[in-house]
Amino acid sequence: MPFGGNADQLTVPFWSTAEIEGALRRTIAHLTERRVLAYPTETVYGFGTAVDFDSVEALVRMKGRPPGKPFLLLIGSVQHVGRLDLHMPTYAADLAARFWPGPLTLVLRGGEGRVPPRLRGPEGGVAVRFTPHVGLQRLLHAYGEPITSTSANRPGVPPAMVASEIVSQWPDEIRRGLLHVLDGGRLEPSKPSTVVDCTGRRARVIRPGVLAASQLRGVVPDLLGDT
Repeated sequence: MPFGGNADQLTVPFWSTAEIEGALRRTIAHLTERRVLAYPTETVYGFGTAVDFDSVEALVRMKGRPPGKPFLLLIGSVQHVGRLDLHMPTYAADLAARFWPGPLTLVLRGGEGRVPPRLRGPEGGVAVRFTPHVGLQRLLHAYGEPITSTSANRPGVPPAMVASEIVSQWPDEIRRGLLHVLDGGRLEPSKPSTVVDCTGRRARVIRPGVLAASQLRGVVPDLLGDT
């Protein structure tokens, strides 16, 4: 069934505190039904689902995601890492303590039997970020579980910065109830998060982003790579 809100009743307001609170119940039900959610983040609009095989496959099908391109996980609490049996070495815990919530994505080992294969990169790690977006943090706290994340766009199209771009690209999916869109307003352009591989003996920057290597080395001096 379609959902009420903005953009010709195809989105749900998710800006003010009252709007965020009002959106939680139906949004959590949508995730529980193993369907796809569109939501604002601190960078771009994202698509996500619950962290189970059927939910992730629904997102794979909707986006036409090719094999070998994993989704990351967004968390609202460091406790989510442990609940998925992901391994955080001491240096990763130090980085998380300093920069989470924030623009830092950590690639972690573990999660066997808990994390679907589509969430693993070529080396077997799972990318995790503690989002600083206030509305998304509230949703994750209320939901009590991480959600998957990938940019909200069709292949070859820039990631959405406003909910109406999602509506224009995915109207059928929204009307059929497969896709539920949270409208958090227009997002400001920003750099992506810095991605650090934490699956080895030493931390290694694998994607430059907001946080420079010099900032990270203030916490982990033997960090590999540069930004």
